[in-house]
Amino acid sequence: MIELCPTNSSPVKLVGLDFRDGQQSQIATRLTTEEIIKILPQIDNLGFDSLEVWGGATFDVCIRYLKEDPWERLHLIKQAAPKTPLKMVLRGQNLVGYRAYADDVVEAFIKKAAENGVDIFLTFDALQDLRNCEVAFNAIKKAGKIIEGSLQYTISPVHTLEAFVQNAKDQVNMGASALHVEDMAGLMTPQVAYELTKMLKKELDVPVFLHCHSTGGMAEMCYMEAIRAGIDGVDVCCAAFSLGAAHPAAESIITALKNTNRDTQLDINKFASVHEYLISLRKKYSEFETKTRGVDIGCLQHQIPGGMLTNLEKQLNDMGHSELLPQVLQEMIAVRKDMGYPPLATPSSQICGAQATFNILSGGRYNMISTEMKKYCEGLYGQPPAPIDTTLLEKALGTATIHTQRPGELLEPELSKAKSEISHLSELEEDIITYALFGNVALEFLQEKYK
Repeated sequence: MIELCPTNSSPVKLVGLDFRDGQQSQIATRLTTEEIIKILPQIDNLGFDSLEVWGGATFDVCIRYLKEDPWERLHLIKQAAPKTPLKMVLRGQNLVGYRAYADDVVEAFIKKAAENGVDIFLTFDALQDLRNCEVAFNAIKKAGKIIEGSLQYTISPVHTLEAFVQNAKDQVNMGASALHVEDMAGLMTPQVAYELTKMLKKELDVPVFLHCHSTGGMAEMCYMEAIRAGIDGVDVCCAAFSLGAAHPAAESIITALKNTNRDTQLDINKFASVHEYLISLRKKYSEFETKTRGVDIGCLQHQIPGGMLTNLEKQLNDMGHSELLPQVLQEMIAVRKDMGYPPLATPSSQICGAQATFNILSGGRYNMISTEMKKYCEGLYGQPPAPIDTTLLEKALGTATIHTQRPGELLEPELSKAKSEISHLSELEEDIITYALFGNVALEFLQEKYK
């Protein structure tokens, strides 16, 4: 037997991402609940450590485009896959939306998500401002579920491996019982994967997972180096939804680790029928496929996550300006620097992308400032990793004040108001939360649901 890691000889755990980040990165999250439920009993028997099935884009697309109830989807997924723990990606105080929500909404959302089937809450803040995770962590503890902390890996003058490790230790001290390193844009190199894993495993007493997108062409190399360094698990897609802007293939990792001391103990033969089914879905939704195929080495500069790249392409195409994509990507580099080098995770990635698009379309940098960028500069999303550029601050703020409190403290309770505004449609807690999160988009969905 080949020994890959002398300090950790346990089987590498695989987390299946097909129905959250996998489909988000490949086909703009267009799978229906029925299509997911049909194959889930088979996937439930593959041996995944957990299944990531719920999060921001899945919730949003359900009500905005598919006209499906995301809460019902979660409940049905739990019924169809009772053996495998279900994981959701939670954007801290932003939950599954694009702004900070009041504490009462955060608490109610997590309570209902736990009741409907979420076992593991993979919780992060886009700016790594852990004040934005405090209320969520406490609510997850109260619900008796697992907190998986998250590091948003990025490259900048202020993001060092030592800083990442300290942030991870802080999250464990806050209550995280697992730690997740997310390379959302495919930037990580094999050397960094090895070194960061070694440092985290030395300092933490909780399982550590690695999540890499294949955009930069290095994800599999990163996984192998992290496995050599003792990582406990890695995020994968089934082969049909793997690579490109998504993630390494489960089947490849299973095969690569066979007959080593980190053997996954999973049976690759069980994946064949799942692969055929998922391939048929990729073909069905080919119109949503990203134009970026294979390796996009440009990600090392623009640092855009795989799921966002798909949506940015579609949005520019819908506007009739698909030819502007290279300019927008280049502009994002400058805007991110001016923003204080935030990791490009939701919602900071959307704020940066929208502002870069405005800059290109208007013919000048910051001729127009988005509402979200103004709120970002006011401190309503938290504290950026580095100071915001003074020119951007002046144009965005005017006479507005910069807030230094935890963003959630600035918000009045929202649930009672939401309940009163949709009481004519529904008094179901899940519907009230959906409306509190998505406003008019949710109202249109609920009107259709109860017509």
